[in-house]
Amino acid sequence: MELKKEIIERVNQLEEKYSLMGQSIESYLDGLLLSNYLTYWDYIQLDTLLTLQNPKTDFPDEKIFIMYHQITELYFKLSLHEMEQLANNGKNIQSNGHDLGWKESLDVNLFISRITRINRYFESLTKSFEIMVDGMEKEQFLRYRMALLPASGFQSAQYRKIEICATDFINLVDKDIRDRFVKNPSSLEEMFENIYWNKGATELATGKKTLTLNQFEKKYGVEFLTLAKEYQDKNMWAKYKSLSEHDQKNPNLINALKELDVNVNINWPLMHYKSAVRYLQQNTEDIAATGGTNWQKYLPPRFQKRIFYPELWTSQEHEDWGKGWVETNVFRLGKS
Repeated sequence: MELKKEIIERVNQLEEKYSLMGQSIESYLDGLLLSNYLTYWDYIQLDTLLTLQNPKTDFPDEKIFIMYHQITELYFKLSLHEMEQLANNGKNIQSNGHDLGWKESLDVNLFISRITRINRYFESLTKSFEIMVDGMEKEQFLRYRMALLPASGFQSAQYRKIEICATDFINLVDKDIRDRFVKNPSSLEEMFENIYWNKGATELATGKKTLTLNQFEKKYGVEFLTLAKEYQDKNMWAKYKSLSEHDQKNPNLINALKELDVNVNINWPLMHYKSAVRYLQQNTEDIAATGGTNWQKYLPPRFQKRIFYPELWTSQEHEDWGKGWVETNVFRLGKS
């Protein structure tokens, strides 16, 4: 049987590819002949995936709790994947040298499309959080949560990495002392010591760091600082400022960045706050979170005033940060 011209061209391309790596195309063709067909369940490692839910108790709803958090982490990984592309001007750093359209500078349309993807991921997460708020029995949660000590969703390293990749590091410093670092620029190490989330993981009674925070810093502290240094000049705000003045005024890009700010710094933490109100707030007292985190002061954006892109918002919007969401979704919930 005579081979089609298109097939011969592809074989020649493959031969060139493998010869550049000092490899023999014949060996790879032999491997292809011996390989089994790819299946859906093997490709996504389904059997392994479905074994990763290991509850610590016999309460049925704990499995819901585990799976939803696993789904959340996968969405976070998708977001970081998009941020990595933007940081490298669209280049996949694992592309093995293939030309995938990488450019010396960031294309504004690519910027908009990738930020829009991240917004979709967070919108999906926020909407689906009702699974957590309404999808578990309160009585079950309040019992099995005690078997999870001192673990906490506070310890999501990927969420912290999204924050680090999204903005200049100064915007993650505790708002009460942020001005001090603006007036007297300091090292990343000094700013990291005063990062906003530390206040959320202090013991309610003593004000000391919780075991949850100590574990978290021990495992990820160096990794966070390394990432912060890597992204100093290529976080999402730095990439925005690297664009031409014309591109910086693109309304679609500005809106996408503002939506990201709202999705990550208002909608997502306040869905957690809504959940905490439902499960941890009682008539006479508030219950501490599993890690002892001070959720009442840590989760509401109006207390943190964490804003990735402050230059894109008005002074009044800074002042009212997160206020409308709280009034609509939380205070109304507390009255129900």
